[in-house]
Amino acid sequence: MIVRLHAPMAGWALDLGQVSDPVFADRMMGEGFAIDPLDGVIRAPCDATVIAVAPTRHSVTLKLANGADLLIHVGLETVALAGDGFTARVSDGEPVVLGQVLLEVDLDPVAARAKSLVTPITVTSEGFAVTVHGTDTRVQAGAPLAEVAPLATSEGTTDLGEDTARCTIRVPLPSGIHARPAARIVAALKPFAAEMTLSAHGKTANARSIVALLSAGIRHGDEIEIAGRGPDARAATAAIAALIEQGMGEEAHQSPAPVAAPAADGLIHGVRAAPGLAIGRVFQFRASDIAVTEQGNGPAAESAALAAARGRLLAIAEDSTGPGADIAAAHHTLIDDPELLSAARHLIAEGKSAAFAWRSAIHSHAEAIRATGDRLLIERIADLKDIERQMIALLVGADTAMPLPPPGAILITDELLPSHFAPIAAAQVAGICTAFGGPTAHAAILAASAGIPMLVAAGPGVLDLPDGEDVVLDADRAVLDPAPRTAAREAAAARLIHLRDRNAADASAARQDCVMADGTRIEIFANLAASTEAAPAVSLGAEGCGLLRTEFLFHDRMSAPDEDEQCAAYAAVAAGLAGRPLIVRTLDIGGDKPVAYLPFPHEENPALGARGIRFSLSNPGLLDTQFRAILRGVPAPQCRIMLPMVVDAGELAAARTILDQARASLGIETPVPLGVMIETPAAALLATSLARDADFLSIGSNDLTQYALAADRGNPAVAAMVDALHPAVLHLIARAAEGARTHARWLGVCGGIASDPAAALILIGLGVTELSATPAAIPALKAAVRALDMPACRALAARALSAATAAEVRALLEGTE
Repeated sequence: MIVRLHAPMAGWALDLGQVSDPVFADRMMGEGFAIDPLDGVIRAPCDATVIAVAPTRHSVTLKLANGADLLIHVGLETVALAGDGFTARVSDGEPVVLGQVLLEVDLDPVAARAKSLVTPITVTSEGFAVTVHGTDTRVQAGAPLAEVAPLATSEGTTDLGEDTARCTIRVPLPSGIHARPAARIVAALKPFAAEMTLSAHGKTANARSIVALLSAGIRHGDEIEIAGRGPDARAATAAIAALIEQGMGEEAHQSPAPVAAPAADGLIHGVRAAPGLAIGRVFQFRASDIAVTEQGNGPAAESAALAAARGRLLAIAEDSTGPGADIAAAHHTLIDDPELLSAARHLIAEGKSAAFAWRSAIHSHAEAIRATGDRLLIERIADLKDIERQMIALLVGADTAMPLPPPGAILITDELLPSHFAPIAAAQVAGICTAFGGPTAHAAILAASAGIPMLVAAGPGVLDLPDGEDVVLDADRAVLDPAPRTAAREAAAARLIHLRDRNAADASAARQDCVMADGTRIEIFANLAASTEAAPAVSLGAEGCGLLRTEFLFHDRMSAPDEDEQCAAYAAVAAGLAGRPLIVRTLDIGGDKPVAYLPFPHEENPALGARGIRFSLSNPGLLDTQFRAILRGVPAPQCRIMLPMVVDAGELAAARTILDQARASLGIETPVPLGVMIETPAAALLATSLARDADFLSIGSNDLTQYALAADRGNPAVAAMVDALHPAVLHLIARAAEGARTHARWLGVCGGIASDPAAALILIGLGVTELSATPAAIPALKAAVRALDMPACRALAARALSAATAAEVRALLEGTE
């Protein structure tokens, strides 16, 4: 059935490629056309049914008679107007006829605040062709303009499911939704068309705006509602819920918890942001604001200047690598935030300079965040200050060079911005102390990554310390001694030498294979999640990769990576390991980890649904492609493959059949080691059966623990129960070790407990011979394991198995220190 579309308003008809937004211009939202409107009445282009009016009333989605979904999106970046200037004349589910009024727009105020009034009209459904009759011409409302027809090869329309979706979850993120998680949410929504919101304690935030998410004040433990409207609302809602519930890797970014300062006269007390001890001379660092003029040189010139400066900052953010890359990504999203840009452009339209407009927009949003009263969110204001400073420096051509401290100095400032950190670290400061800020601020994260002791929230009095005075910064005790006596200074110096010697010895010895005191060989591998992590892990002493999380290739994109792309990525990891073993885990996705382009049914309990190997076996073509890419990309001497979420030998046999077929198709005769992850109690109990056919076993302690204890590690109400040293979990590990020994297979651990040097004593005593840890933990882990002997490990493991609670097990470990 062909449906004819008529112009929904009078104006100038345009090809989509002329729309100044790549989402529409590149047809990411589908085929169609656009109109630069001359009137503010949006009419139905044909008989249809209203699927959804956006909560901000700037768009409406219609279901056409032939099943196609049509989106009319009034203007560009108009969502930031929050409905101001828009009036809806229809409601969801209402049938409409050709020419019926859908929306009314107050063009003048909307034009002053929006990026553009150009209105894209796109068919967002798959399986339809759009034929446009004439663009680059003026059209009257109601004039025939296009036709929508099912593709000839289509056997009907696909039911896209519910047009609205919502779910309620509890936020597990330790610091709530701050800049970095907000940036991840915004990026994850890019493949989706749906209008998405997050609501908490009476506030509703545009989920596509990082500033809106920050201003919502969403904290750890908050119950939030995720809601979507649009043709792919269900998939978008599920994707964001899964992203938040998985924690987004925030645990790895958290600075150590604050340590209470001891009561002692004369000491300045703060909060530990990065551990360590430093002795040095005070260097007071002051960063002054850059002067700006209020009046601009006309909206056109100032808009162009803002666009050029934005482009340069975005390029800088995209080129960032190393520990600050994810922070740069959060800044990238702030720079491109629709609400910030809308506020700045509104002031530019009033005649203000781009620099003045940008500063004003930043300050207003900072005040909105400050008004939440949430300490963790208020720490993120530093990120807004940082992009304010960087943007204004580009706009006015200011010199951003800073006075640098001498090597070994203790830098003291009111608050350190992330962009200040790199030159300060390069100057080799011994420590940092700030009057304000908090332990989860991005500068604190950078300091912890660089190993620079940092104290924050020390109070304004620290700003009065004279330059050049000797001080002792003890971040571990959360104090700064502004006038250390000779004895205190000598004690700190002796302790500092001891710490440096121990860390240096651990780092140097980490490059050697790990052998226990009694000669037992224990392999220490690294968990990796990107090709760029391999070489740094080796430099920290990794003897191989015990878990490559291949999901990094599948997220934040529009389609699955093909065989060649996967092959290149796996080859890059193998090259970074320089011949060391590489254990590639097949795709661990499904249920609680959906992606937009793969089919996921709705599941009431996704943690017990189509996860890991279950999903892969139900999509054998996807698994075959991954197997082929691994076999092609990883040299045979390095290559090992591991299957996630296995329950029994039947799943292993089915996967091995697909692997053998992939080997045969590539002409590879030598079998490749294929192992299984022990992440379910079923797999642990059936370890003997699994080890008969598997080449190795590896404990995924995180999932094994939550399944064994029936406690969701993402649920704050029960998260404290999720302890991998609980005797129930240890009994499952012991059962897995027994199964591995029966068939002479090696047993590893790649979950979080493998990074704990104290826990290594029990794990090795249970029969574990390989530990795969986070790279940063490897030097200390190797040092701890080298001091152990097997009889002592086995004796302690036996006592741990007799314990009644996790607390009893940890008490046993404390008694060995």
